Amino acid sequence: MESITIKIKTAGGVLPAYESPGAAGMDLRANLAEPIVLRAGARALVPTGLCIALPQGYEAQVRARSGLAVKYGVGLVNGTGTIDSDYRGEIKLPMINWGDRDFVIRHGDRVAQMIVARFERVVWAPVSALPETERGEGGFGHTGV
Repeated sequence: MESITIKIKTAGGVLPAYESPGAAGMDLRANLAEPIVLRAGARALVPTGLCIALPQGYEAQVRARSGLAVKYGVGLVNGTGTIDSDYRGEIKLPMINWGDRDFVIRHGDRVAQMIVARFERVVWAPVSALPETERGEGGFGHTGV
């Protein structure tokens, strides 16, 4: 397994960490002066106290923690967020409470996870027709349930 070194600046934030040997995502923690009460149906931008300098050709994907989603209905507003390699600001998490009860976020709580991944830049090649495949244009459940 390859690893890369990424520069990180903290303003009171805890370094992202893998919580198990097989974890793909690193947990991100809330960096709060006081708790945030995330009301049912409400959204909040939760600071992490972290700024990173990703190398070109990499992105950081921020994802919800499945336990928070299943147990409390708490996740990320945009599902998966992308941190680009040229962004240098603080990582803030756009959280939402889809649950039916208020949820309290406290300093140090693990509230999201982050995966760092390589990506490719695309150069489009416009054509008048695409190569045929067996599937063709079938989609949206065309193969059954």
